Amino acid sequence: MSTHEPASGDPVLTGIADTRDGGPKLGGERELLDSWLEEYRLTALLKIQGLTPAQLAERSCPPSTLSLLGVLRHLTEVEAYWLRAVLHDLDVPDRYSTPEQPDGDLEGAAAGTAAADVEAYREEVARARESAAAWTDLDAPVRGLRKGEQLNLRWILTHLIEEYARHLGHMDLLRERVDGATGY
Repeated sequence: MSTHEPASGDPVLTGIADTRDGGPKLGGERELLDSWLEEYRLTALLKIQGLTPAQLAERSCPPSTLSLLGVLRHLTEVEAYWLRAVLHDLDVPDRYSTPEQPDGDLEGAAAGTAAADVEAYREEVARARESAAAWTDLDAPVRGLRKGEQLNLRWILTHLIEEYARHLGHMDLLRERVDGATGY
């Protein structure tokens, strides 16, 4: 599996194997939550595999600013926020969004940064995965707050699964619009 700086007509991401199997059917709660999150992370990569930078950045449903790359950039910020900033109360600034451009993750998606943005997602998922693994208690309040409220890791993982499910639906439609590809 590789991410590389492609020529304009070459795919950004190739070689991702579809190893999704629905996870452990009789697993415990944490095992199931982690498994579904991993399944959806893989699905996000499969949805963008084989596309060129221009295809990834294509805004397929005007007037919406949504693109496959924009959604992936958004998921990069989501991973950092929930599994590093909120879970461990770390100061993790947004990578793409700013107070002046709160939707910079979506609106700033461009073909010229596609390879770097895909790599940033993969790196952030690796950091988020390690961060979540370091927190074993699903019930105890996490270190950070969300809008002044305490949460536990169970809530965060459930929310992340919901967040991915919603955005993977967007990615399904965007991918179909870009090149006709469909599928889970």
